[in-house]
Parts: sequence; C-alpha cells; structure tokens
Amino acid sequence: MSDNGALARLATLPLLQRLVARGKPPLRLVGVARDHVTGTKARGAQLLARRFLAGGEAVDLAEFDWTKVDPASPLGAELHGFSWLRDLAAAATRERGAAIAEDLVGRWLIAHGEKVDAAWAPALLGERLLFWLAYAPYILSRRDPAYRSALLNTMARGARHLSAHADEAPPGLPRITAWAGLTAACLLLSSGTGRLAKAEGGLSRALASAQFDDGGLMSRSPADQAALVDRLGLLRAAYAAARQEYPQGFEDGGAVALAALHGVTMGDGSLSSWQGGNEGSRAGLAALVEGCGFRARPLRIPRGWGYHRLSALGTVLVIDAAPPPARKLTKAASASTLAIEISDGQQKLVVNCGGPGPHVASLPQGLAAALRTTAAHSTLTLSDTNSSAILPDGSLGRGVEEVSVSRSEDNDASRIECGHDGYVRAFGLVHSRALSLGNDGKEVRGLDRLAPRGRKKIREDVPFAIRFHLAAGVEAVPTADGLGALIRSPGAPPWTFRCRGAQLGLEESVVVDGAGALRSTLQLVLVGEVSHLGGEVGWQFRRSS
Repeated sequence: MSDNGALARLATLPLLQRLVARGKPPLRLVGVARDHVTGTKARGAQLLARRFLAGGEAVDLAEFDWTKVDPASPLGAELHGFSWLRDLAAAATRERGAAIAEDLVGRWLIAHGEKVDAAWAPALLGERLLFWLAYAPYILSRRDPAYRSALLNTMARGARHLSAHADEAPPGLPRITAWAGLTAACLLLSSGTGRLAKAEGGLSRALASAQFDDGGLMSRSPADQAALVDRLGLLRAAYAAARQEYPQGFEDGGAVALAALHGVTMGDGSLSSWQGGNEGSRAGLAALVEGCGFRARPLRIPRGWGYHRLSALGTVLVIDAAPPPARKLTKAASASTLAIEISDGQQKLVVNCGGPGPHVASLPQGLAAALRTTAAHSTLTLSDTNSSAILPDGSLGRGVEEVSVSRSEDNDASRIECGHDGYVRAFGLVHSRALSLGNDGKEVRGLDRLAPRGRKKIREDVPFAIRFHLAAGVEAVPTADGLGALIRSPGAPPWTFRCRGAQLGLEESVVVDGAGALRSTLQLVLVGEVSHLGGEVGWQFRRSS
C-alpha cells in the first residue's frame, strides 16, 4: 500500500462521515506539546524502512493490518501506544516522517477509530493521546480536512472515554498514564477545557495511590519509574503548549520521581536490574533525563522505594532493602531482597541477572520466571529456596514481610545494615547483610549473617549460597587458596575478591542486556552449611589501584 493508501481508503468509507459528524463544532488544537526527549535514530531509520522491531519480534509495516496485532500483547501495546513516533521524529524530517506516520494513523482509524475495543484500554489510550498530541505535526501534516477531522474527533472521543473509564486502569503507572493522557487532551483539544479540573483531580489521586512519598513507584520497577518521569515530562510540555502553569503537585511529583530514578542508575548511566527489568538503554535514559524538564539529585536514603545507594569517588552500590511489591501492582515481582549491584565508573562489576521487561517472548520459555528467583540476584539463598515464594501462577506468595535498615557515615566509610524475615517461617533464620563502602571508593566490605529467630528450628544443617553475578565481559580468575579471585574488566582497574566462612566457586551465569537479549557471564558463588544456631560469611571487593 502506498503512503496515501490508507488515507485514500479512509476518505471513501462511511466510517469517515461518522467520525467527523461526532465532533461538531469543528475541533482544533489550541497548541502543540513539544517533546524534548530525543528518540532513537537507529530505530527511527528502521521505521522509515517500514520495519518495526521490539523485543526480538519484527513487523513489516508496508502492508500492516492493525487488526492482526493484539493490543494487549507487549508488541501490540508498543505499537498502539505510538511512542515510536519519537524515534521516527529523531530520524526523519517532518515531511518524510509524516508520510509514514499518517499512513499508519489512517490505518489505525480504519481498524479501531469507530468502535471501543481492546485498543481503547485506558492506559493504552492515555499513552496514545500523549504521543499523538506531542507529535501532531507528524500525524496532522496533510491538509486533508476529512482526515484531520476524523483524527481530531477520535482524540476527542478518546478523551470522553477516559473521563468515564480512566480509573478502570490497573493502579500504578497504567492509571497514571490514563489520567495524564486525558489531562493533555483537555489542555490541547478545543473541546476539552471543561473536563480539565476532573482530569487534574484524577491524576492527583492516581499519583498519590501509586507513589511512595520519596517519589518511587509502589511497583518498585525502575523501568516503570522511567516511564513515570516520561509521562509527567510529556504532560509538562502540554501545559507549556497551552500556556498554563504546571500544577505544583505535578512538578513536585516529577522531581521526586526523577530523584528515585537517579537512585537506581549505575555509574555507566544504565539502570540497575530489578523486578523483572533490565538495564535498559543508556542513551534513552540520558535523553529522558536531559529532556524531561525536571532536575533532581539521586535519592540516597529512600523510604518506601527501598533501593539504597552508596557512592564514593566513582564507585556506586545499590541494594534492594525493602519487601517485594504487592502482587496487585506488578506481575513480575522478584525475590530480590538484599541483592546488590556494584559499578566502578563506567564499568558495571556485580549485577543481577535482570529480566525481559515487557518482552517475555524474547527469552526461552520458562527462563523469564527463573530470572525472578533469589538465585538470579546477587544475594544469599538458603537451601535453594526463594526469600519470597514464587507461586505457579507467577505471583509472589509468603516470604519477606519486614526489612530492617540502619545507615551511618563517618570519615572512613558509608555503612548500611539490612535484615529480612523471608527465611524465618521455613528455617527459623533471619538473613542480614552489612555493607560498607570506603570513602576513597576502593573497597566494598560485606558480612552476611544468618541468625535464629522464632520457634522454628532446623534439625539438620542446610546449605546456603551467596552469589555475585558479574556483568557481561567481566572476567574472574580464582586465587590458588580458593578464597579469592582476581576480577578484570574492559572498563575499570582490576579488583580483588576475598571471602571467609565459605568455599568460593566460579560458575556460569547469564544476564539480560538492555535490548532484552541474553548474554553469558560468570558468577562468584560462596557455599557452605548453616545450623539452627546460624552463622556468618565475610567478603570484600577491593580495587587494585
């Protein structure tokens, strides 16, 4: 189909007249939100070549049929959300990009413009409105009044639909996205001003019910956190386009959300891997931070967000010091309590295995679930048991309910000690982890303890394993005494590792990179056994120079 094919077909359908008739008096945009976040040029170039790639799946856009892609699937959600307009704009002039964008929007109107179906799910609709309004020059470039009216009236219908159904979106980021899309439409569509107060009130409620007071989302997902900053940044641009002041509550919410996001960003500019996500795109994260309009320093001492950060002279350590999120807030919660990641400058050293994010299909069957286990994280596992149970339906069961945290700093080091009760019910043991990062950034010391608590007492010694998954490309060579290793990486000076109280082994591992692909790597594994009396293992990472 040619670039004009969908538009020509749209103009001949009775559908067009029905879409146009519903919008009287004629609609117009009162302004165009400017998206200050730069998209990915390489992905935009693929779109220009009529190819859409996401999570290892490819779609040929030359003869694309919107009815053949399930909007509820990860691939379908990405297509129907139209966030890819950002990448198209990064790679193409308005004239060239509009030829692609308007053709695909025209086909979307034919497939989904008239009836309310799965493509009108509140969160998906909110995201689509945010990006349609931000990239109006690319999808409303042609001077075809029939097409323009059809699209503008479909936006207005979407806004009316969200006004009635936004709260039906799942709590958290989906509901925030629904209300943010409605708020942007109320600001920028000439028919929407009467619903603005309702939209702002709904968004305020959605934020209050989804964010901890430290700015982190209750889903505890860094990927969701980045999307939250993006949504609030796009909305900020909509207020600017409408020449209205951004409400202080939304401005503050965006700033603390960015601080929480900074708190889980490692020295190389990528995310640490938690709750089924991976490191993401460094360039994409940098563009988001630069363009979102908010400014904040990294959150070091969180409350509900739970990811504590230690940093000194280029060395960064992040620890998960909170229970997993409630099962209603995420489908990919992980048993990662007290796991850590460490980076030295631009080089990641210790990581978690990560996960596929939304693109589960990009990994071998069953692996995505395995990546949520405690063993897939850089922490202690007792008797090959998850600290929080992962149930057959994928949700988390019993396990960590309480996490204790204490922090201190002096002239020598920053220190944190955390403990969780995930193994008390089954083994009568509490796992605590004490960490210190020297103020010169050259040494990370750790002490993992298992201490008795409660009435449960194991009768026989049980095995434990403390894992440190190494970043892809990082090499480890065991020392002759079996208690240490030399760690080499392409982007940092060598580090040495030493331990006491356990036997050190070197095993294969995998990590998921920012594109959702598996990469082979290694893990340091400290193994031993513990009785009902408990025990402890000490370890140390030290930079050689």
